Amino acid sequence: MKIENIQVLRGPNIWSISRKKLIQMRLDLQELEHRPTNEIDGFYERLKALLPSLYQHRCSPGVPGGFFERVIAGTWMGHVIEHIALEIQTLAGMDTGFGRTRETKTPGVYNVVFAYVEEKVGVFAAGSAVRIAEALIIGEEYDLEKDIQEMREIRENTRLGPSTGAIVEEAIARNIPWIRLNNQSLVQLGYGKNQVRFRATMTEKTSSIAVDIASNKDETKRLLQEQAIPVAKGMTISKVEQVVEAINKIGFPLVFKPLDGNHGRGISINIKTTEEAIAAYEHAARISRRVIVERFITGYDFRVLVIDNKMVAAALRDPAHVKGDGTHTIQELIDIENTDPRRGYGHENVLTLIDVDRDTLDLLDKKGYTLDTVPAAGEKVFVKSTANLSTGGTSVDVTDHVHPQNVFICERISKIIGLDICGIDIMAENLTEPLTENGGVILEVNAAPGFRMHIAPSEGLPRNVAGHVIDMLYPPGAPSRIPIIAITGTNGKTTTTRLIAHIVKNNGHRVGYTTSDGIYVQNTMMMKGDTTGPVSTEFILKDPTVDFAVLETARGGILRSGLGFSSCDIGVITNIQEDHLGLADIHNLDDLTRVKSVVLNSVKKDGWGVLNADNEYCVRAGKRADCNIAYFSRNENNPVIQAHCKKGGIACVCENGFITILKGDWKIRVQRTSLIPLTFGGTVPFMIDNAMAATLATFLWGFKTEDIKIALETFIPSAAQTPGRMNIFNFRDFRFMIDFAHNPDGYIGIREFLRHVDSPYKIGLIAGTGDRRDDDIRELGRLAATMFDHILLRQENHMRGRTRENILDLMIEGIKEVKADMSYEIIRGNNEDAVQAAIDRARPGAFITTLSDAVDNAIEIVQNFQEKDRDGNPLL
Repeated sequence: MKIENIQVLRGPNIWSISRKKLIQMRLDLQELEHRPTNEIDGFYERLKALLPSLYQHRCSPGVPGGFFERVIAGTWMGHVIEHIALEIQTLAGMDTGFGRTRETKTPGVYNVVFAYVEEKVGVFAAGSAVRIAEALIIGEEYDLEKDIQEMREIRENTRLGPSTGAIVEEAIARNIPWIRLNNQSLVQLGYGKNQVRFRATMTEKTSSIAVDIASNKDETKRLLQEQAIPVAKGMTISKVEQVVEAINKIGFPLVFKPLDGNHGRGISINIKTTEEAIAAYEHAARISRRVIVERFITGYDFRVLVIDNKMVAAALRDPAHVKGDGTHTIQELIDIENTDPRRGYGHENVLTLIDVDRDTLDLLDKKGYTLDTVPAAGEKVFVKSTANLSTGGTSVDVTDHVHPQNVFICERISKIIGLDICGIDIMAENLTEPLTENGGVILEVNAAPGFRMHIAPSEGLPRNVAGHVIDMLYPPGAPSRIPIIAITGTNGKTTTTRLIAHIVKNNGHRVGYTTSDGIYVQNTMMMKGDTTGPVSTEFILKDPTVDFAVLETARGGILRSGLGFSSCDIGVITNIQEDHLGLADIHNLDDLTRVKSVVLNSVKKDGWGVLNADNEYCVRAGKRADCNIAYFSRNENNPVIQAHCKKGGIACVCENGFITILKGDWKIRVQRTSLIPLTFGGTVPFMIDNAMAATLATFLWGFKTEDIKIALETFIPSAAQTPGRMNIFNFRDFRFMIDFAHNPDGYIGIREFLRHVDSPYKIGLIAGTGDRRDDDIRELGRLAATMFDHILLRQENHMRGRTRENILDLMIEGIKEVKADMSYEIIRGNNEDAVQAAIDRARPGAFITTLSDAVDNAIEIVQNFQEKDRDGNPLL
């Protein structure tokens, strides 16, 4: 078998709108295409022995063991690999369930699609599943546990931490979108101007001064002491000579901890001798130059969580420990404890595996124990000095048992320090009595406290503390999204996108939009290039100044990664025509419709799909959509429009020379097409389509028709407003038009316009694109022969797997099929040479058209020639 390609899908995609996180592996089975599983001796038995948990996979029979039934009966190896990839992720602690395997048009080549939790783990699982299958086929031993452990390690290195993850999950539950901003824990919730950011459990509302105070334990203690908050007696030292002074001042037993430490690092407790004290100081000094020495308070370790100055959870924390049975050694007891199914690697389970480190050995040494000691039955032996869950500690929820005065103290502490999310460590016999009565003290105040002990305690009621964070960041009624209008289709996407953005801008919004020539915020290009994929979408959605997004969405990005947004308010499909067929398993218009429909299917249920009623594939897509549908058509008598409006639907048509909105039986005329500059006096049908699509989309959003009318009148087609879309440059003796038409439908649209152009001599400068079918390239030649009096052929770029000569020969074949004596020539040289060649052949009144990027930077080059012409210089 051969893996041809692995793609990571991160948004709504052709396989699923709701399952956004999918791996798509293109797999060539090679000779295994002719060997289903029932023809491979012993395969089922070896698979069952290696992965017995596959029994739970129901597959098409719909019952446990269903997948194994398929294997016994005979299924293809791509299907088996799909299930292996899902199961090994589950065994590594990442439960997934969705998968699809479909054969492509190439015999033996399959798309194996399966869900993932962590992206890098999903990619690893794809390769691992193939390796496992290959080993099972030949009967070779395979170290499955090694792969599972590697997946666990990849997960721990890449996943969001439990606290960050809990906040994200709560946001998802509330339909708040999120974007991960780095490979750590920096996350954006919401889009555009309605975004908020947080890292771990620090939010953009967290005061930096408060964090500084909380990070300085000495300063924290001083501030609390001044406000009559009970704290442990202690002092701060910075050299070993001060250890004896601290002992004399505070007295044994002692606690040593780094001033700037966290997560329990460098802490030593219950120090009772000078020698132990010096060693504890040196241990803490490795973490921080200054070390806090405090009286060791006996009692229990509690953590109280305060969010937005309200106490929301409290937990009793117990350091990792084992209980003796009079038989097993401490090391054996640790190993037994680690078999608890609640314990797992990193943060995968409620509890973390206990490992042996210096802290463990020091604690045991203080008791005169080693790992080989056999403690007495019932004896509790601590193997960690702190109660952090990340080191194997346990937690018990005690939220409902906290005394009201202690609640008041903790909420007051959060305000004294100034933290919006605050973890308070308390040492006391209990929290059911006031600390002022039972002698309890505040040990620390923590910025960015962990949530794990509260959301998944070892005992007691889990607390949805992440919900309180979301309540704080997004109070009821606060918006998290911005409006999104997404535009897709074969032709007209960019112009429609720009026109919609223009209408939105004219209505007072700060709009961000993506096009095939760049990313724009309001009137400024932020990035140049073909920016119609999910990365460009995220660029807009991350911008905190944008309050409305208009997104051109091309097929390539959908196929490569899925959509860059989870849902949109309005989805527009301009048309679905033959283009890019034969690529990425898209072979016909039905396949292409499936791709374009991803945008339509991502529209919110109460949103709108805007579709071309003159295009049968758009109409088909509309019938399957799960949102409101509105149609546009050049023909008000279009049967689809008539039937739609008869049911009370909304449409936009070209009627008696007007762009008109239809609402049931009502007509709302917006503007004459002849007065809309984009339509070139109403002579360009496909530009009328673009104007109707934009008018209908913005009307459905809620803009007034009179405001839309003004925007239509002020949208002037030009190199600045619509670069590469019918940009006409006037010279003294001729005109020069640049358009990026690159497929037959685009050529037909330009041909319709040229029929209205009064010119005695029409010249075409054209090129093909290598990643099209042979006849698609010939068709460009055929159409060009019906459009021009003379054709200049140029092919310096866009080879995409073909030779220059091959593309030119195909286009010439097409030209000659239509007009054997057609006047044409092949142009070589640089970009300026190509434009110069077209100008040299111009006659008075000539109209030159360059299509499909035949000349890179064509606009700039033609503008330079135009400047020469204005200055009266010869164009030679």
